[in-house]
Amino acid sequence: MKSIKEIFTSGYGPSSSHTMGPSRAATYYRKRHLRNVDSFRVTLYGSLALTGKGHGTDSAITRAMNNVVPNTEIEFVWKKDEFLPKHPNGMLFEAIRWGESTDAWEVYSVGGGVLWDEKGTFATPEVYKESCMSDILTLCEQEGYSFADYVLKNEGPEITTYLNTVWEQMQKTVEAGLQNEGVLPGPLKLTRKAPSYYVKSLQQMGSSNSMGLMFAAALATSEENAAGGIVTTAPTCGASGVLPAVLYFMKHDQKMPDFRIIRGLATAGLVGTIVKTNGSISGAEVGCQGELGTACAMAAAAATQIWGGSPRQIEYAAEMGFEHNLGLTCDPVGGYVQIPCIERNAFVSQKARECALFALFSDGNHKVSFDDVVKTMMETGKDMQAKYRETGLGGLANVCALLKAKCNVQGGRDW
Repeated sequence: MKSIKEIFTSGYGPSSSHTMGPSRAATYYRKRHLRNVDSFRVTLYGSLALTGKGHGTDSAITRAMNNVVPNTEIEFVWKKDEFLPKHPNGMLFEAIRWGESTDAWEVYSVGGGVLWDEKGTFATPEVYKESCMSDILTLCEQEGYSFADYVLKNEGPEITTYLNTVWEQMQKTVEAGLQNEGVLPGPLKLTRKAPSYYVKSLQQMGSSNSMGLMFAAALATSEENAAGGIVTTAPTCGASGVLPAVLYFMKHDQKMPDFRIIRGLATAGLVGTIVKTNGSISGAEVGCQGELGTACAMAAAAATQIWGGSPRQIEYAAEMGFEHNLGLTCDPVGGYVQIPCIERNAFVSQKARECALFALFSDGNHKVSFDDVVKTMMETGKDMQAKYRETGLGGLANVCALLKAKCNVQGGRDW
């Protein structure tokens, strides 16, 4: 398996697959053609074409190329009815000189901001010998390791420094989201809720206080993401609110020290990497079950680790977090990462906490393994109709026509 660093990357929202990945591809390609080029043509296929306007894919690519060379001229072609063979998020970059296309480059944004092409341009080294939860769990029990110990053993002490940086950025994003008010960009005219939720949580007692704090933290990150702010994938931008919310709750409600939170973060990264290795975290490929399902499993595992759970209890918490999000569709209204995405992050963060508590009451023994759920998730994703996989063509996304008529606004994917 690859390093858990690939699960936690920071960048501008609202989508790791639709903005982070294409931005990185655009930067790489523009640096490849610094001279003797008149313009560029970028063709977006499948999911990137269908929801790219709402996600800001063209703006992200334009910004990235102009950061390399200002005033870069780019023509965008949107192939909404055509999918490239390797992944629903396909792109074709072409450099134009004297009216002719040169150096056509086909590349895919496969989830979490990661890129893939036929030449292995973005291949990274393997860090872990084991690649599934069952093998890792067996090794940890044999050696007496926690999952966090296992990560440290394989990644080396530098991973602690990296995770400290990740945690710092997560907290910055939450704090920004708790302060920023107003309306999110786009035609939905969605008002930010995190600041008011946070203030109201401070006035509550008992479980209402802690639940309100977690809701506020999840909303804060997800709203920052929707506004194009800096967020950390966990494992994606669309699901970036879940893990920070649970960790923020751990620090401020449960009074857990940062070193324990970092150990939980290591465990969460391991869980996300297992899913990415054996399944998918791409909403365009398997629906939101691959994004928020993975995020729930990561956060549940992190909470169980922080609360002192055994490896078997942690595996159980992660399995439940994933299992109870199977079949979740990716159907963004208007192609924006706002409805239902933002509220889903808040509710799933609470579900992750409940999975951790449930697992801690148990001895960790159960019938369905985490690896079984990863396999089932992939089978479910393949069976899921394309209109429910980040294309904005089905499910809740169908209400965009009603919202258009009601709001009488312009913008968005089809508005």
